Amino acid sequence: MSILNRREFLASSALTAGALATGTAFAEQSALATPPGSFNFIFLTDTHIEPELDAAHGCSMAFRKAAAIPADFAIQGGDHVFDALAVDRKRADSLFDLYHHTEQALDLKVHHAIGNHDHFGIFEKSGVALGSDGYGKQMFIERVGPTYYSFDHKGYHFVVLDSIQPTPDRSWDARIDDTQLAWLKEDLGNVIHGTPVIVTTHVPLITAAGQYAAPEAHSGSGVTTASTVVHPQLSVVNSWQVLPLLEQHNTLAVLQGHTHINETIRFRGIQYITSGAVCGNWWHGTRWGIPEGFTVVSLRDGKIDFRYETYGFKTVDPQNT
Repeated sequence: MSILNRREFLASSALTAGALATGTAFAEQSALATPPGSFNFIFLTDTHIEPELDAAHGCSMAFRKAAAIPADFAIQGGDHVFDALAVDRKRADSLFDLYHHTEQALDLKVHHAIGNHDHFGIFEKSGVALGSDGYGKQMFIERVGPTYYSFDHKGYHFVVLDSIQPTPDRSWDARIDDTQLAWLKEDLGNVIHGTPVIVTTHVPLITAAGQYAAPEAHSGSGVTTASTVVHPQLSVVNSWQVLPLLEQHNTLAVLQGHTHINETIRFRGIQYITSGAVCGNWWHGTRWGIPEGFTVVSLRDGKIDFRYETYGFKTVDPQNT
């Protein structure tokens, strides 16, 4: 089982009680003693599972195909469910239950990033009162695990960031908050010099998605803005604080989701790799011509390569973009 149940999560947290006191941080100390090895892992993002639109079947198809690819583990890049933001507790619990059941077809260890749609009850129309049981990030923490953390594997250091911060007006911004920035600086500072680093964030640190289509084309992500305006929900608004921390280390790549497109930007030696979505255009077909799929990442002796895999889902309600 890939997603921790509450009992397993609380038991495992005993070793990191100080970090988990805030409900958002978890880190494993780097202790790399060997050169970076060679292996594959799966990066899949934006599953947006729901009972409607044959989404559970689509997720199962994607997971089964990914399971057939030799890989050491998977990273889920966020937006597991559609949608916890604007629904009551019963619906949100049912969505996470559905995701948990369906993910078992992946048959891999899965590391999870939190997406905007994974936050419970933030939107006022959910009818959920502020501070209710599970509100905001708490449901994700209880059902899935911490929202930012790091781990090591075969000579590589992996960092998973939480790029979603709720706002007082019951919305959210894409931001790496000050507490997390301090944690990231400390975490990377404990990494042995030269160790390759891979970062995951749901909302991109760097993207040109705002330039690819007319403003109304961004409405599926909750973004309606002129392409020349930086919107707080399209990319991380304080990337300028994050990038220098990554550039001080041997950061190979940042894996990103949220926009549902394939995009790679190389900046100052780091590749910012945005993957197309498992759900494509929210289970309505292609997103800007990009079909439903996931990314296979290959690490070979400290170098990175990747490819996008589709899995043949056929939407029951075509609305291709």
